[in-house]
Amino acid sequence: MSISIKQLGVYLCFLILGGSAGVMGSRHLTSEQKPALEYPPVVPAALQAQIPKPIPSPAPETRINFIAEAAQKVGPAVVRIDASRTVSKELTDPLGQPFFRRFFGEEAPPAQKRVQNGTGSGFILSADGRLITNAHVVEGSDTVTVTLKDGRKLDGRVVGADEVTDVAAIKIEAKDLPTVKLGNSEGLIPGEWAIAIGNPLGLDNTVTVGIISALGRSSNQVGVPDKRVSFIQTDAAINPGNSGGPLLNANGEVVGINTAIRADAQGLGFAIPIETAERVAQQLFSKGRVDHPFLGVQMLDLNAELKDEINQNSNSQFKLTSDRGVVVVRIVPESPAAKAGFQPGDIIQSVGGKAVQKTADVQQEVERSQIGKVLVVKVLRVNKTVILKVRPQAFPVNR
Repeated sequence: MSISIKQLGVYLCFLILGGSAGVMGSRHLTSEQKPALEYPPVVPAALQAQIPKPIPSPAPETRINFIAEAAQKVGPAVVRIDASRTVSKELTDPLGQPFFRRFFGEEAPPAQKRVQNGTGSGFILSADGRLITNAHVVEGSDTVTVTLKDGRKLDGRVVGADEVTDVAAIKIEAKDLPTVKLGNSEGLIPGEWAIAIGNPLGLDNTVTVGIISALGRSSNQVGVPDKRVSFIQTDAAINPGNSGGPLLNANGEVVGINTAIRADAQGLGFAIPIETAERVAQQLFSKGRVDHPFLGVQMLDLNAELKDEINQNSNSQFKLTSDRGVVVVRIVPESPAAKAGFQPGDIIQSVGGKAVQKTADVQQEVERSQIGKVLVVKVLRVNKTVILKVRPQAFPVNR
């Protein structure tokens, strides 16, 4: 076949343009013509050192800190306590008078009864089922339901409750139970770690953390003047349902029982020192009640403002020469203090040989004394030191 000069020119032009398409446009290659690609791409050795190495996820054991260790160790010994009590309520009219008695007299229908339910926390002291919690958690109940962390529900018997310290003892029938380790609250330092475990708002085994905010808070300061406890203050979150649960130190040892929340406090809670709670619990388990030593004095912490207020009061029975210490402002008639010769205006300096500076210190030393045995109290009366010997009596709970 012959090709004309014109056809040959067109063909050569196509070859020239087609040959330059690799520069001017995209070129389609067959699979045999495509260069082989390596995956992953080869990185030059000089650049490999500059590539950051991926950070591996930490092993579970390396994520454990002292808080998690404490929770793992103590958590199984923290229980939930569900208590119920029956209360009677008689219907009244808008003036507060019994409604039915206005019409039926003494033959009025009986008062309505309803059941109040409450939830709190507690912890196991012994493997045979001795528990401790707050008295207000089990108030009005003889039996309670105790739920362990493993889900078991057991009937608990309220062995005794002490309203003065807000401590209660419960016994459940079980063996080989996990227990807590008791620590020492007297060695606490404000600012050290505090861990709370309990069942706030029904959320079982909740762990919160904070610090020990202060020590030696008096019952009046906490807002429970009827109690005889020198409270630990903490900012570890304590909510309804935490009552009766343990307050731990950084070693996972129980240093207190979470108990009180002031309505006007912003994130502050209070706990009963474990020494007080353990001593009360032992008496409750052994005899079902607690006898508290009682002197019969009303005291106040002195300061310059209180000193001036007392000295400027024309009705005051005494004058003060010091603005520090614990001043006696009232003596209960026929009380051990009255019989020992205490007087209003006495400034207590020591109790049982131990120096005191606050009313909480006096309460603590009196609580440690023994009923019926002589307790030596040194007071400053005007400018003279006086030694008084008093025999504490059992605290009159109904006073």
